Amino acid sequence: MSEMTVTAHPDRLTKVTSILVTQVRPTDEKSPYFELARRYNIKVDFRPFIEIQGVSFKEFRKQKINILEHTAIIFTSRNAVDHFFRICKEARIEVPVDMKYFCITEQTAIYLQKYIVIRKRKIFSGQKTAADLLELIKKHKTEKFLFPCSDKRRRDIPEFMGTNDLQLTEAVMYETVSSDLSDLEDVFYDIIAFFSPSGITSLYHNFPEYIQNKTRIAAFGPTTAKAVADAGLILDIEAPLPNAPSMTGALELYIKKANGI
Repeated sequence: MSEMTVTAHPDRLTKVTSILVTQVRPTDEKSPYFELARRYNIKVDFRPFIEIQGVSFKEFRKQKINILEHTAIIFTSRNAVDHFFRICKEARIEVPVDMKYFCITEQTAIYLQKYIVIRKRKIFSGQKTAADLLELIKKHKTEKFLFPCSDKRRRDIPEFMGTNDLQLTEAVMYETVSSDLSDLEDVFYDIIAFFSPSGITSLYHNFPEYIQNKTRIAAFGPTTAKAVADAGLILDIEAPLPNAPSMTGALELYIKKANGI
């Protein structure tokens, strides 16, 4: 939590006892969110504000994309992997053995073994970000890339491909939709942590008359922060910070100030 943000809204710097994280509950009990809850005796709940739904094969066909015309696939998430192979199955397409796969992380690359024998395939993986992956892609300029993606996606990969004169087809295979949050109508939290603009969209989709009042808003990343501002909400906690690269780190800094620790 930056000093500037705190001093801008001193009347909002009140004690924190509850946090709603707009993501799925972590399966790892060593998650820093659970440690945060234990350390400061704070209630931390999890509720995804958005859901992923696969595009039907009928809708996919309307995009008039021939998967087999491509020689390489770009995967930026497990959702992309799942829905690519789902569409292939429904289309009765057998992906060629010589197809190349470019995955944003090693974890995503390993996930491919759910569908293929990875030791027999040409798989390339980045370290963590799209920038890492794009450096690999630059070395394969003659490939025809297919990018399975959501209807809501970042533009960095398509823009990079266009700038570097690389062949790319964007294939929308799944959609990001708002979750039903009607059961939260009369539930209040001191802090709500958002991780994407879609989370803000879901908030107003469910509660068109939402009023922030004393609820503090936390946002991860510049696009989420912008969505908070565009919605006319007050952004109290922004992550990442130089001294807090994670959402939990930024929340902890804020809690220490707000709770006088």
